[in-house]
Amino acid sequence: MIVEAAGGPLGVVVAGANVHDCKLLERTIDSIVVERPEVTESAPQHLCLDKGYDNPTGRAAAVSRGHTPHIRRIGEEKLDETGRKRRKARRWVVERTLGWLSKCRGILVRYAKKSCNYLGLICNS
Repeated sequence: MIVEAAGGPLGVVVAGANVHDCKLLERTIDSIVVERPEVTESAPQHLCLDKGYDNPTGRAAAVSRGHTPHIRRIGEEKLDETGRKRRKARRWVVERTLGWLSKCRGILVRYAKKSCNYLGLICNS
């Protein structure tokens, strides 16, 4: 799932649980249903990703779609000058959106056998 800054879903891809998210990044970016603003040097399109995308495939997928990737390195934390955490990670927005969607039992437990039926349920929620 890809969301905007306030947590509203923009696009979603349904795949098996054994498929790594990094392999689905290009399809997820392509599933965005709203029109993107023009990418310029003064207004680049940022994409915040978690540490699971810290590999050449994840970075290449974001750059090939015109986004500036912000991926925290594995083992790296955002610390201030005193060595303490300064801010929470931005990925909590996605977790909050998943929490909203989990309130619907049809989304929480996938009863649909066909992935297209499940995707229809998610997109119409």
